[in-house]
Amino acid sequence: MKLDSIIFDLDGTLWDSTDSIIDSWNDVLSNYSEVKNKLTIEDMKGAMGLTVKDIAPKFFPYLDEEKSLKIVNHCCEEECKYLEKHGAVLYDRLEETLKELAKSYKLFIVSNCQCGYIESFFKAHKLDKYFTDYENPGRTGLTKGENIKLVIERNNLVNPIYVGDTEGDLKAARFAGIPFVYARHGFGEVKEYDYSIDSIHELLKLF
Repeated sequence: MKLDSIIFDLDGTLWDSTDSIIDSWNDVLSNYSEVKNKLTIEDMKGAMGLTVKDIAPKFFPYLDEEKSLKIVNHCCEEECKYLEKHGAVLYDRLEETLKELAKSYKLFIVSNCQCGYIESFFKAHKLDKYFTDYENPGRTGLTKGENIKLVIERNNLVNPIYVGDTEGDLKAARFAGIPFVYARHGFGEVKEYDYSIDSIHELLKLF
């Protein structure tokens, strides 16, 4: 297909931060006596792709909304500090792939994360040079689909695609009216898609 740009999800698409942040989250949670259990890797993977407002009741259904949001926001603040310093697991041959794709396409990130999260990805791994723009609901208050449309509009994109790994990513791409590439190597199970890849490097063969 002919395209001019590629918009990426982050978690489960470009990197896996679950192992990196689980200890950071549990360290924060140890300060709250009302939290009943430590979080597991499975808990974190199950929350990837969700917004802070969705994560709070998922992790702490026994707490009121204000308290659960306060705790999750605290965790997210510490998470960004940790990731900026230590980074996380990049998917195989990521920088090599981004470097090659950037020669022909404009690259972007739209993720359901808080402010500072995408920046920590950039700072830890020095990958910002490959991307033209990025967006998240922490900064705009918009849904992922709305943020994709925002990125498309402000960068005057004509034929973009969205690469992600969850059903939410599919719905966001459909909302924005652009093709969806399912990253099978991520966290989600998606049955409907326009294209699929088993590794990020396969984008070079696909396009």
